[in-house]
Amino acid sequence: MQAPLIARRGFITALAALGLQGMNPAWAQGNAPYPSQLIRIVVPYPAGGATDTLARMMASKLQDAWGQTVVVENKPGASGVIGNDMVAKAPPDGYTVLMGITAIVQVPALMPKLPYDVLKDLQPLALVSSTNSVLVVPAASPANTLQEFIALVKASPGKYNYGSYGVGTSSHIQGSLLNMQAGLDLVHAPYKGAAPLLQDLRGGQLSAAIIDMATVRPHLDVVKPLAVTGTQRNKVIPNVPSFAELGFKNFEPVGWFGLFMPAGVPAPIAQKFAAESNRILHMPDVMQKIEGLGMTPGGMPTEQFARMVRDDLAVYGKVIKDAGIRLE
Repeated sequence: MQAPLIARRGFITALAALGLQGMNPAWAQGNAPYPSQLIRIVVPYPAGGATDTLARMMASKLQDAWGQTVVVENKPGASGVIGNDMVAKAPPDGYTVLMGITAIVQVPALMPKLPYDVLKDLQPLALVSSTNSVLVVPAASPANTLQEFIALVKASPGKYNYGSYGVGTSSHIQGSLLNMQAGLDLVHAPYKGAAPLLQDLRGGQLSAAIIDMATVRPHLDVVKPLAVTGTQRNKVIPNVPSFAELGFKNFEPVGWFGLFMPAGVPAPIAQKFAAESNRILHMPDVMQKIEGLGMTPGGMPTEQFARMVRDDLAVYGKVIKDAGIRLE
């Protein structure tokens, strides 16, 4: 009788092994210690920018904390869509992470036929940092306040313009909002980067520009800031009011950088990654580095960040539709 019993046990073991092979890999990973292999942080923009800088900072700290290799992969193209889609379609095992930016909730209204759904295919984990946008004019401009600038533009229709980072970017959307709400006819001048935009602003080819605080901070000696986005003033320029203070609406969203995983990652894995990321974001040296970039450190609860993503998606969708903004 002993031999058949052993045979039956062997048969059961073989069946169990086959069953495990057919299981969802995310389930298997979720029941193994996490992390136990290399983690990829995908940056949907070229190397060298703020998104890349923040991703590499987080990768280094996560690697130190967990003793597992964490690499950054730059996958630029199509306003971030290529990198976003790569993560949205990655196995939901917790080993592929996206460093997303505000554009992820703006592009859906600009490109309706996206290969992914932001809310259904990606899950927000941690807000890394945020930054105001600032409406600035050349130092030589006679306008010292937003009200004075508006009066200047209205007095000479068709004469003034504003620069942005390109069609469909936050600065373009905010400029369109200003035109609509103040009754202005500022001509939009899209640029492909901050350097040429700032050069033309300093040279007087631009009447104004809307630039993120991190970029404009080193140039505050040659431009005049008139208003900032967000619900609070920026501590770098505390005397400059927010658009909301001045009676403008829908300027509350700020630019942000955040970590996402594909939808379907087991909750224990997603929660562990988010918790460790938020712990890192409260480290003094990390906060100091983020502030040194002219940004505000993140580290808010995951649920709050997820709510921010949903709210911003709705706000930008309406603003883009109302302004008739389209990608060229």
